[in-house]
Amino acid sequence: MSADEKKGRVYLVGAGPGALGLVTLRARQLIEQADVLVYDYLCNPEMLRWARSDVEKIYAGKSGASHTLTQDEINQLLVKYANAGKQVVRLKGGDPYVFGRGGEEAQVLVRAGVAFETVPGVTSAIAAPSYAGIPVTHRDYASTVTFVTGHEDPLKPGSAIDWQHLARLRGTKIFLMGVERLREIAQRLMAEGAASETPVALVRWGTTTRQESLEGTLATIADLVEKRGFAAPAITVVGDVVKLRSELNWYEALPLFGQRVVVTRTRRQASALTEKLRLLGADVLEISTIRIVPLPLEDAQRDKLENFSQHFDWVVLTSPNAVELFFSEFFKVRSDVRDLGAVKFAAVGPATVQKLRALHLRADLQPEIYTTEKLAELFSETMVKGMRFCLPHGQLADPQLANHLRELGGVVEEWVLYDTQPEEEDAGGARARYLREGAHWITFTSSSTAENWHALHLKPEDGAPLPKVVSMGPVTSVTLRKLGYEIAAEASSSTLDSLVETIIKLV
Repeated sequence: MSADEKKGRVYLVGAGPGALGLVTLRARQLIEQADVLVYDYLCNPEMLRWARSDVEKIYAGKSGASHTLTQDEINQLLVKYANAGKQVVRLKGGDPYVFGRGGEEAQVLVRAGVAFETVPGVTSAIAAPSYAGIPVTHRDYASTVTFVTGHEDPLKPGSAIDWQHLARLRGTKIFLMGVERLREIAQRLMAEGAASETPVALVRWGTTTRQESLEGTLATIADLVEKRGFAAPAITVVGDVVKLRSELNWYEALPLFGQRVVVTRTRRQASALTEKLRLLGADVLEISTIRIVPLPLEDAQRDKLENFSQHFDWVVLTSPNAVELFFSEFFKVRSDVRDLGAVKFAAVGPATVQKLRALHLRADLQPEIYTTEKLAELFSETMVKGMRFCLPHGQLADPQLANHLRELGGVVEEWVLYDTQPEEEDAGGARARYLREGAHWITFTSSSTAENWHALHLKPEDGAPLPKVVSMGPVTSVTLRKLGYEIAAEASSSTLDSLVETIIKLV
């Protein structure tokens, strides 16, 4: 193999403005394949979950005057890992070539003989105003848009920016990274001829659920920023297009915008609830309290999967986890779901039923109230006596259902397919944010998440809001009350949609 063939490749990847939905498909693909990830401060940390478990992650964040690594050190890292044969993804907030020093890094790679590729990203210069209800161009207000670095001191002699031309230029002016110098920027623009009443808007953490916006004019904006304590990271929009914000501000008008919600489901299960909440504008902190650990079947149980219907008449499923893990084991032995034979299925709730439907299977029995107690009540003695039941479940499952079936004359085998253990990782920094900033709401979807949350003893700093508790279902509520929690509301049904609707009604 030649020296060139041993070299890796560097991908200068735009991580977008912050919202996960605005990351390109190519960016995600490269993150999933990377050997090394070198990422910046403004990259959404949730993107790191897409990476392989063995990826090497290197934080190279720069926030104001605080730099984890110098630019020269970053350049050297990229070259070093590429020369070691690694596939390196350099994740940069927004677009790598829009005030991201991506061009400089690309030049270093070229001079070092390292192959590279650039992956454009959605720049915050356009995305943040859009999410704040400000189109950067409009036929009635602005036919040009100018991007300006806010890092340069507008008062220094020999500026690279033609301030006189910029001030008199009609159209939209967007300053990136200029909050600390905003007063000087506004004064310089007015000194060079810009009208003092020119509308100005700042958008902080644009496109994310932490977004904040502030409006003023060139004459007033600096004082408003100081009064509000409006800090970086933010972009500044100067121009008449800001007037459209009152009409077009769609994102901040969402029903849960400004509400911070803690989701306590397992990491794998949290995404569905998180997505529903974020689509409504909520700032979601996924703080996984438990993780699902699959357990191997006993040899005798696995043998029965070969001719399942010769051993069982019913499969009773009490959770989506049970469905996933049962069929994971089944498909290791048989390749066709029809090989289950003429068995019937009972399921507790809609999430479990949905998992069955994904396999084109129908639940023959499901209670209207989604608890194992209500499911047990549906089984009469005539249905159960002499029948053979397989109950796949977790190690901490309530024995009530199995005992009820046995009392009615059923032959019951319980297959323990998984255990729940405390989740100790905080890969996205959600726990740290909760301790620092608190939350308005916290959701519990099961007794196990409640018990494990309680065991974490997480308490926000003084002054940060303590979240109100929202429970999904009566069984979870009983557990929460035993643990000493006051419940603000219980969802009318044990579904994620009902849980979300309950929070909306409380806001």
